[in-house]
Amino acid sequence: MKLYFAPRTRATRARWLLEELEVPYTLVQVDLAKQEGRTPAHLALHPLGEVPVLVDGDVTLFESSAICLYLADLFPEKHLAPPLASAERGPYLQWMLFAEVTLEPVVLEHLRQTQLPDEQKKAEPAARPGRLDDVLTAIDKRLHGREFVAGGTFTAADLVLASLLHLANTLKLLERYPRLVEYVVRHTRRPALKRAVSG
Repeated sequence: MKLYFAPRTRATRARWLLEELEVPYTLVQVDLAKQEGRTPAHLALHPLGEVPVLVDGDVTLFESSAICLYLADLFPEKHLAPPLASAERGPYLQWMLFAEVTLEPVVLEHLRQTQLPDEQKKAEPAARPGRLDDVLTAIDKRLHGREFVAGGTFTAADLVLASLLHLANTLKLLERYPRLVEYVVRHTRRPALKRAVSG
């Protein structure tokens, strides 16, 4: 199993999950600053020249959440995905996709705006705070009385959600949501994540 990876990208999620699974894999560093993603060899793996890419035998996958879903199901004995017949399976899929499809765009819009020059910030409309609050409130309500977003154990859905909420927390977007801050802190202290970002 081979993971094409660059630090501080969505590829960290895939590497974190591989570390949670404790299965052997080879890490292939892709230097995006040196345009290594644009080589013919890498473009054959990912049509946009991005990371992550997972190669597992005859299976080649890109998109971090797709890789996480695939890996969690590939090793059911690790209990990082509820079984197909479980009542927890539907919520697991829902919150995994909510994190990437609904939460990620609003967080990334705030990140983009923090990186704009001051003149451009004045010229552009600000990110919609109401939308962000609606999304964070929905997650906050879901986590009321819960340690995990789906079921009674840590799953790949928690991994994806915590990674995005961690970014939101670094942007100081969670100041009104102490439950979400606690969720982020608890899950980002997991040893597997420490291993995933250490090298």
